[in-house]
Amino acid sequence: MSRRLVLFDLDNTLVDRRGTVADWSAEFTARHGLDGEERAYVLGMVAERAYPSTFEVIRARYRLPMSPEELWRTYCADIAASVSCSDEILDGLDELRGAGWRVGVATNGAVDIQRAKLRTAGIAERVDGIFVSEEADARKPQRRHFALAAARCGAVLGDGGWMIGDNPITDIGGGRSAGLHTIWVGDSRSWPLADRGPDHTVPHARAAIDHLLLHGADDVRATA
Repeated sequence: MSRRLVLFDLDNTLVDRRGTVADWSAEFTARHGLDGEERAYVLGMVAERAYPSTFEVIRARYRLPMSPEELWRTYCADIAASVSCSDEILDGLDELRGAGWRVGVATNGAVDIQRAKLRTAGIAERVDGIFVSEEADARKPQRRHFALAAARCGAVLGDGGWMIGDNPITDIGGGRSAGLHTIWVGDSRSWPLADRGPDHTVPHARAAIDHLLLHGADDVRATA
């Protein structure tokens, strides 16, 4: 029997990115002597996603003496040092692999910061494969992103599997279009779109892991 595939989103699914970047923006503006209004601007620049080009804009706005490259490296180091994954989720990743699952991470973003977060949070060593969109210019919700993530785990999309994430469009819509079953990490939110929702909704990633351990194979058979 082939090993079943499950792909996890990283930010705000396995780790709390929102809280981490909010704390970082407060520290960054304090470090550079900027007022509270500028904190909101800086947070807005990095809230959705940050890249080296983001810090070209920030440096120019505040006429900072550091180069954009130095600011980016410092940001990556600061975020990686602050982000964490709960022990319950880390244990759950181990449990999934122990139960015969192929476990992967499928994330949009820049390679250096995403992989730094995965390493320091203890996730990288607990999964079979990782794919970051910048590695091949393939972003969720594109089907190619999921195909490459599956390949990193030694699997193919044609064999089916699961996508778990917090974003209704990139994770759930994209995963469904790629032929995967989906679990939405809703965090007490209501499904915001008019289209068909996920196969299951859970409050956090550990609950998604528990569902797969208990019912994953049954769910696949019921929809085959």
